[in-house]
Amino acid sequence: MTVEPFRNQPIETFQTEEAKREMREALRRVRAEFGRHYGLYIDGAWVDTQEKIQSLNPSAPSEVVGSTAKAGLSEAEAALEAAWRAFKTWKDWPQEDRSRLLLKAAALMKRRRRELEATLVYEIGKNWLEASAEVAEAIDFLEYYARQALKYKYPSVEVVPYPGEDNESFYIPLGAGVVIAPWNFPIAIFTGMLAGPVAVGNTVVAKPAEDTVVIAAKVFEILHEAGFPPGVVNFLPGKGSEVGAYLVEHPRTRFINFTGSLEVGLWIHERAAKLAPGQRWIKRVFLELGGKDAIIVDETADFDAATEGILISAYGFQGQKCSAASRLIVTEKAFEPLMERVLKRAERLVVGPAEENPDLGPVASKAQEEKILSYIEIGKGEGQLVLGGERLEGEGYFIAPTIFTEVSPTAKIAQEEIFGPVLSVIRVKDFGEALEVANNTVYGLTGGVYSRKREHLERARREFHVGNLYFNRKITGALVGVQPFGGFNLSGTDTKAGGPDYLLHFLQMKTVAERF
Repeated sequence: MTVEPFRNQPIETFQTEEAKREMREALRRVRAEFGRHYGLYIDGAWVDTQEKIQSLNPSAPSEVVGSTAKAGLSEAEAALEAAWRAFKTWKDWPQEDRSRLLLKAAALMKRRRRELEATLVYEIGKNWLEASAEVAEAIDFLEYYARQALKYKYPSVEVVPYPGEDNESFYIPLGAGVVIAPWNFPIAIFTGMLAGPVAVGNTVVAKPAEDTVVIAAKVFEILHEAGFPPGVVNFLPGKGSEVGAYLVEHPRTRFINFTGSLEVGLWIHERAAKLAPGQRWIKRVFLELGGKDAIIVDETADFDAATEGILISAYGFQGQKCSAASRLIVTEKAFEPLMERVLKRAERLVVGPAEENPDLGPVASKAQEEKILSYIEIGKGEGQLVLGGERLEGEGYFIAPTIFTEVSPTAKIAQEEIFGPVLSVIRVKDFGEALEVANNTVYGLTGGVYSRKREHLERARREFHVGNLYFNRKITGALVGVQPFGGFNLSGTDTKAGGPDYLLHFLQMKTVAERF
């Protein structure tokens, strides 16, 4: 098999009139499809149910973007059975053939790129740039894992020769597993979480977040058109506490790939550890659970560059990223010049309906809005509110970008994941204290440092305890293949999605020795 080297998909910034025209046309087409219904996808067929899940436009919640069938326990059982039936033959497909299907899916996704971007704008409130970056990442996952999987085809393990024997070791897939994906990256993370296991011979049942079922259904349209055999990939929208819990505890679930909240992730970890009647393996569990990510700025930093990186990291997609900057830790001498710039620039940020391509769109749902506003109320008692702190007018779930200063490192808003456009600013005396404060959290996902002092950067390289650390740039937007993504501590199991070792999580090594 001959494929060109992996290259990340370019992200459209919509600076040209042609790109703007394409996006407006895509938005028009997607809006014309509002209300379309999609089925479950089980064993290669679309299946409808009596109950359905509606997806609303967070910029205008009275608008129904679309709906899907809603799976119950019988559909979950059928999907897992289909996955195991398909595994019997899929596991023996030549790796080149499996990789070709991922590359075909990537090609189809590229052709539908503007449509997928427009769907993200309406379904989850991403502005055009955020939507473009996410679709590019989904394509990257398909392209990257298709190539990485070729490393593990037989024979792929070098062992030491031994006289009089033939010894070999090789990788085999695990079996049928469950993917439970989040709403904040409903095409990129969803696609990556299922593509990785499938690329190396596993089969999956994929449950999307209830808020983003339409974009997930479109991913499965693409997988169907690409030609994946029946049962290899199964689409199961449903309630997490019902079908998700059922599959987590099922004795025939071989692995669980989850991205979401710490609370749910810990529950999954606990339940998966319990041996169910008839279970013949220890389930593998992969968790990505969020963060309380910090950017440190010292007195030597380029304050203008830091300001731009801080605002993108804190307010990109309304702060609804596990990698988003929710803490800003500033040394005493840097505080005044930096905050003057940050506040001046943040005041100019535009909030509005996502289709109008503002700096910030709506937060994802009514539940998100209520949670964020409750933390803002807590923050008013824990720090000094210097910007925002309110819900804005309009039908959508619009919240002003918010900044609290003079926040204690141990304050609730400095310790708990808010997942919204809220930045807590912590003043420290020097760089050493900044690192102590940055590490004083149960999480360890992303972090950043703005400094021109080499000593500070190298010390942070050693001591700043996060899975993804960035110097003199934003702390969001890890690129597939370039910055493998995953965190320490309670941020998860550090699977490093988009990295060279990711696919190994879904393989097991078998060793065979024959004496002559």
